[in-house]
Formats: sequence, C-alpha cells, structure tokens
Amino acid sequence: MAKKKKDEQDNEQEEAPKVHKDLEGFKIKINEFGEITSSYDVEKLNKFLNKNLEDKKLKNRKEEEE
Repeated sequence: MAKKKKDEQDNEQEEAPKVHKDLEGFKIKINEFGEITSSYDVEKLNKFLNKNLEDKKLKNRKEEEE
C-alpha cells in the first residue's frame, strides 16, 4: 500500500467539522502571536452558549437556595 503524501493528509484533516446549525461558518484559529481569532463575534458566541448550555456552577447555587 502506498503512503499518502503530507499534502493529502493535511487536506483530509481540514475537512469542516459537524457543527450546530446556528454556528454554520464558525471558524477559530490561533495566530502566530498566540491570539485567538474567530469568524464570529464574542457576544454572538456567548448568546449561543447561554441559550444551549446549562451552567453547572449556577445549577448548584439554585439547588442550595431551595
């Protein structure tokens, strides 16, 4: 069996991952300075996370209040 060239391996790894329909087109990268760059605004990401994820820390606080 022939070995795959490095370019072919890189192309396979760059396939778009499956994402939630609200996050279509979302891309995140770390540039050469170590800065995180994203194709979405941070506020838009925060709204999505608040809507779709339960905050475990806040869940514990609600149980303590009851």
